[in-house]
Amino acid sequence: MSAFFAIIHRDLLLVMRRKSEVLTALFFFVVVTSLFPLGIGADAALLRKIAPGVLWVAALLSTLLGLQRMFAADYLDGALEQLLLTPQSLVLLVAGKVTAHWLVSGLPLVLLAPIIGIQFDLDASSLYVLMGSLLLGTPVLSLLGSIGAALTLGVRGGSVLMSLLILPLYIPVLIFGAGAVYANSVGLDISGHFSLLGALLILALAFVPWVSAAALKIAIE
Repeated sequence: MSAFFAIIHRDLLLVMRRKSEVLTALFFFVVVTSLFPLGIGADAALLRKIAPGVLWVAALLSTLLGLQRMFAADYLDGALEQLLLTPQSLVLLVAGKVTAHWLVSGLPLVLLAPIIGIQFDLDASSLYVLMGSLLLGTPVLSLLGSIGAALTLGVRGGSVLMSLLILPLYIPVLIFGAGAVYANSVGLDISGHFSLLGALLILALAFVPWVSAAALKIAIE
């Protein structure tokens, strides 16, 4: 596991040198979610109704903004080829890079969500559900996004192609994540939504690193 933690540490250090890329995604999330209350007005009932969809779509798009850099920088400077030559498992290295991406792009969204949710007049229980759904859902977004990032590595216009490949896979996460918050706000049971989000996370952890590693080998060759 030392290689796994070394990859995470390395990627976090690189991110600290390129803070603007991370701040751009977070700024996008904050600005997009803040514009809706300003544009719609002070109708608290309407804001509470649209809050789950708005917050989850903004989180999804913010995560998508940072996916391209997951492997691209290492591919351009040759570091990715060196990682392939190491005796360490490529699957483990991919898992480390996905974890680093989530720590930078997903975890801040989980922490920012309650602050943004207050603008939509969400109560305390809905804010907790929002954080919980994002905590389960954003790792799935990073894992699935790694497949698109690996498949489009080195391809001209890869960011557009990656979006077309990944967005359909994001739809179930969006439905169950936003659905959990909405169900809580209207007094319905949310256990089913969280169970499905947990199942998606387990499936993604079980299969996606191997798929992304195979896609990277194809891209390098």
